[in-house]
Amino acid sequence: MGIDTSTSARKHLSLDLPRRDRQKEAGEQIGPAITQATRVNGTHRRRTTVLTVLPPLSVAVVLLSLWYLGSAYWHVNPLFLPSPADVWQRLLDGLSSGLFEINALATVEESLLGFLLAVVIGLPLGYGLAKSRLIAATVQPYLAAGQAIPAIVIAPFLVLWLGYTLLPTVILCMLVVLFPMVITTALGVRTIDRSIVDAARVDGAAGWSMLTAIEFPLALPAILAAVRTGLTLSITGALVGEFVAGGNQGLGGLILQGQHQYDTPFMFATLALLAALAAVYYGLAWLLSKLAEAVY
Repeated sequence: MGIDTSTSARKHLSLDLPRRDRQKEAGEQIGPAITQATRVNGTHRRRTTVLTVLPPLSVAVVLLSLWYLGSAYWHVNPLFLPSPADVWQRLLDGLSSGLFEINALATVEESLLGFLLAVVIGLPLGYGLAKSRLIAATVQPYLAAGQAIPAIVIAPFLVLWLGYTLLPTVILCMLVVLFPMVITTALGVRTIDRSIVDAARVDGAAGWSMLTAIEFPLALPAILAAVRTGLTLSITGALVGEFVAGGNQGLGGLILQGQHQYDTPFMFATLALLAALAAVYYGLAWLLSKLAEAVY
């Protein structure tokens, strides 16, 4: 006896209609909710962008306005406060001649080499301070003493021992960056939730697997904060080294050159370039943080 396929199909269709109606109704309810959530997220993102950009931009406008008023209407001596137009012209002249580019690259080289050296030394040392009482008791007094001595006092000795080369400035950058990087890294490792570490140890994690899979991701926010701080501080170390070396290399050397020639617009233009360089460093550190957050 054959089966009436048409009758079976009609029964199946009649049973399936309520389900299709429910799915259609659910889709009609979810669709507007998704659209509303997307609209809310877009509004929140735009508001966050405005709140991020508007305050520093407002401060910059106020400072530039006060600068212009001081140089144009308040009769401030140009030797102390040159006009924005003069500074802008000196900046354009330095960029067009390649003077700023060559010296900025020298400062970037010094600061990045010092920063990378601090990362190679500081991150393992900070981890060791957090994990070993012996290392902490041995190293911490010297770290504290090194931080108490200003870098500008150490710089002449480095120049005396190593000569007027790139190496003293790189070492000085490393010393400026090292202490905050070590302390921040050690703090990040010490504040890891011990229950997570104990659970991982019960599951068999130990040594390298514990470090890479558990401790490093959990301490990553502190490590990224240390990297952001250190990358910006590396410019300070490079400038101190250039000031002490007394040469004409680097942006610090250009500031000394402008000081000796009483060329205040040139000094302000160099300072503006330094500020732009610091902003680039901060942006690179921010991108590195976002990349690390996406990976981990």
